[in-house]
Amino acid sequence: MRLSSTLSLYMGRQYLQSVALVFLLVMLTILIADTIELLRRASGPDKTATIETVLQMASLHIPFMAQKALPFIVLVGGIVTFAKMTRSRELVVARAAGVSVWQFLLPALVIAALLGGLFMTVVNPLASATTARFEQMDVTHLRGKSSLMELSKSGIWLRQGDSESQSVVHAARIDQETMTLYDTIIFLYAKEDQFVGRIDAAEARLEDGYWNLQDALFSASDEPARHRANARVPTDLTLERIQNSFSPPETLSFWALPGFIKVLDESGFSSVKHRLHWHSLLSVPLLLCAMVLIAATFSLRFTRRGTWVLVLAGLLTGFLLYFISDLVLALGLSGKLPPVLAAWTPAGIFTLLGVAGLFHLEDG
Repeated sequence: MRLSSTLSLYMGRQYLQSVALVFLLVMLTILIADTIELLRRASGPDKTATIETVLQMASLHIPFMAQKALPFIVLVGGIVTFAKMTRSRELVVARAAGVSVWQFLLPALVIAALLGGLFMTVVNPLASATTARFEQMDVTHLRGKSSLMELSKSGIWLRQGDSESQSVVHAARIDQETMTLYDTIIFLYAKEDQFVGRIDAAEARLEDGYWNLQDALFSASDEPARHRANARVPTDLTLERIQNSFSPPETLSFWALPGFIKVLDESGFSSVKHRLHWHSLLSVPLLLCAMVLIAATFSLRFTRRGTWVLVLAGLLTGFLLYFISDLVLALGLSGKLPPVLAAWTPAGIFTLLGVAGLFHLEDG
């Protein structure tokens, strides 16, 4: 039997309303929890965050948390919708009229895929911008640190120094294994950003507490240039500090990630983390469809005593999703799995589980 447009619109509207309600409740809970946590972190004597700052930071964090909670929201919205329609016998009537489970799940699957595409292409750029602002405010008001690195098409930029002197290091590319910069320029500054000179070097290798320069040319405003085959420049940078200064992939939008991955590869840095995040975003529509299938598996059977047991099992499956996702992503970050496989595995596994469960319940 062909599913009528009236029934499709009705079921789609019911599902969308449930998802919207669950979304509002989850976001309100996250906002309250984030505000309490930020207030706790801002309670120290050396912190500069005010109540207004904390509320602003909590609000800025909402789009990012909405992305993280979206699969769980879609799962719970599906369980609420299908359980309600099962208990009211609406799905029983639809089945008696010849409508299969795959037909009346189609509107929810289409809505889930559209939501995934919307969050991937529209909400994610907004979330990346608000997350970048959140990170900046967190650094300024709660952590008291600043970024050491900027990475762009013009090359690598590093900042080092203390209150007495500062220097900015620029390089065209880097060998991350040996931590060697190529075509390096070091701009030297005194107090209050007063330029005092520059050093041009063919190579600069990061050693314990200094840069080991090869073929270096020292220039100053009031002195003739001096060439040295080998030279040392003190630094407080380490490989770990440099790597930790990368822009987190969450602060880059879906549209900007491919370009940044290309810059990382050309500069000599590993792009595994950013490539993994990009493919995770691409897999969101499939993951949300999998959540609809899982929700249907646990909420389409009507029993007097077992309904809430099945609903609880569906919720536990949602938490299992987060555990498996974190485990597989960790394997991807460690290099045990290719980024593409690690990003798509959770969505693929739960899609197969949902399809298998429905086949067993409805056609088995």
